[in-house]
Amino acid sequence: MRSSRRRSSIRHRSIAAAIAAFLAGGALAACSSGGGGGPFTLNFYNFPDNSGAIQQAVDNCNKAAGGEYTIAYNKLPTSADGQRQQLVRRLAAHDSSLDILGLDVTWEAEFSEAGWIRNWTGANRVAASRGTLQTSLNTATWRGNLVAVPYNTNTQLLWYRADLVPRPPKTWAQMIAMATQLAKEGKPHYIEIQGAQYEGLTVWFNTLVASAGGSILNKTSTAPSLGQPAIQAVQTMRDLAESPAKDPSISVQQEDQNRLAMEAGNAAFELNYPFVYPSMQADKPDVKTYNGKSLADNFRWTQYPTVKASEHSHVTIGGIDLAVSSYSTHADAAFKAALCLRNKQNQLIAATVGGLPPTIESIYTHPTASFKKSYPMYQAIFDALKTASVRPKTPAYQSVSIVISHTLSPPGGQDPVSAVNTMTSQIQDALDSKGLIP
Repeated sequence: MRSSRRRSSIRHRSIAAAIAAFLAGGALAACSSGGGGGPFTLNFYNFPDNSGAIQQAVDNCNKAAGGEYTIAYNKLPTSADGQRQQLVRRLAAHDSSLDILGLDVTWEAEFSEAGWIRNWTGANRVAASRGTLQTSLNTATWRGNLVAVPYNTNTQLLWYRADLVPRPPKTWAQMIAMATQLAKEGKPHYIEIQGAQYEGLTVWFNTLVASAGGSILNKTSTAPSLGQPAIQAVQTMRDLAESPAKDPSISVQQEDQNRLAMEAGNAAFELNYPFVYPSMQADKPDVKTYNGKSLADNFRWTQYPTVKASEHSHVTIGGIDLAVSSYSTHADAAFKAALCLRNKQNQLIAATVGGLPPTIESIYTHPTASFKKSYPMYQAIFDALKTASVRPKTPAYQSVSIVISHTLSPPGGQDPVSAVNTMTSQIQDALDSKGLIP
């Protein structure tokens, strides 16, 4: 257990050290803060992309700018924690060399509340919202303000083996029953899911709570709102973890371990993101099947199972939103450039080259041939996005996520009522910035 106050003091010392380093170093990292009326540089900070999709978008927008400005793509660290840490330190130092920021969908509330990013208003808000998926806009909204523009998104589907599962399940109970029957028949039967003690476990829980008709926080993000849907969610997690359907490694598994287990032929079901499909088609595992077709040919998809037969599943979405720094000296141009970076052309590049599902509806409703080829499951993704849920929206998200993942790890052996009571108390402490969190 660590005190949130202790973590806060560490953070403040880190920020103070960063400020001192900036002051001692004189000039900041780049030149967007320069004055004058000539061409200038807009610094775009985003996750490191090895596919080349982001650089293609930057090149496209530099051409479109006609010499008004040049966008420079600055790569953040590989890990999400490292990305956030760099941005937080530099924004706390009022670093004017940051213009456009690629934010994980869990950071918007924190960055907005701290005053680090600008609201999208007037014509900019209209342009950012036009034709954009509502669930993606929800990730970029805090206290009624649009604080970023959705750049890309992601959602999980249920992947299954057609040679083992001729008709995919609609609910978790049906899926666990099918997997249990496959186990009795001595066939591959595991249900692959993210059960390790990290944010993936929080995402699993959030999806189940939403699919049971509830939410982790209330509408104003001031208190937990767990209740019976959360109890049902914990019960579902325990049902899997204590059944023959569980992978023995469930308590340490993340997305890539799930992918590998399915490709090894050990699983019948997998809850995961669309990246698993091109991996399966590229790897073409040599695994015994029960209908003479390859494992890749038997790899199918459908909607994420729900908790209640009467409810849609509400899968937790991810993605990146683009924000404009409060300290940018070229804010008007930064808004214009951000809109360009996430326009339809560049979202198609991000999808087909970078593997990141788009947030613009028309890409799904009027798909291009290249999009269909890259995403044969595009209709299932679109359907999932229309009913998706978002992670708990709060500046204290990091602490809330830690509370959930620590309380529910490992998923087996949980007492649902006790687990929910523990989370309710500790989440409230996290929201109030007091008490102990794991």
